[in-house]
Amino acid sequence: MKQKIALVVGATGLVGSNLVQTLLESEEYLKVIVWVRSTTGITHEKLEETIVDFNTLGHYQLNRGVDHIFCCLGTTIKVAKTKQNFKKVDLDYPVTLGRMASEKGVSQFIVISAMGANHKSRVFYNAVKGEMESELRKLSLLGLKIFRPSLLLGNRNDFRFGEKAAEVLSKVIPFVFSGELRKYKPIEGKVVAQAMYRVALHERAGVEVFPSDIIRQIGTNKK
Repeated sequence: MKQKIALVVGATGLVGSNLVQTLLESEEYLKVIVWVRSTTGITHEKLEETIVDFNTLGHYQLNRGVDHIFCCLGTTIKVAKTKQNFKKVDLDYPVTLGRMASEKGVSQFIVISAMGANHKSRVFYNAVKGEMESELRKLSLLGLKIFRPSLLLGNRNDFRFGEKAAEVLSKVIPFVFSGELRKYKPIEGKVVAQAMYRVALHERAGVEVFPSDIIRQIGTNKK
């Protein structure tokens, strides 16, 4: 199989940082390009790092030969400060990247959304994620893979109370997330990263949506 070139955007976040390490260690990828606001601090022969001003994201050009784009962008209202800034990160930037991918014929565009994504939702966060998904679907991408994880577990630079509370709950009383509630069980960022990597390599055409329980199955499958 021809070795691939990957672009990871959001490479310093919880899922993105795990994904970059996975791609660098893989035999399937010849080069891993990252677009970041500040350096990852990683030195690797396969890594190509570009410092990007995301406010002018549309002015950047995709590197020649990019096969897969992994969009791991995401923030919170607490960090973004305003709803407008939140929408820039979780809606505008992913759609701009998707448009680039469509124009260049990128084989796979893999993006992190959220479990409750729905453009009609009264919950602002879920509505923005749903709008992002809807806009990406309009772009005629060769392969669009939407990941909808539940609350993410792992070490972050920023503290997120909801995720930390869910982590404690899942450890103290794990039976809460059994049966019908299994799909709500928190999931480790490294598992999501592993699932994204494996799905990309299949290079299936069309739109596919991966809920959290399926992400866990793919990401923890030893085969």
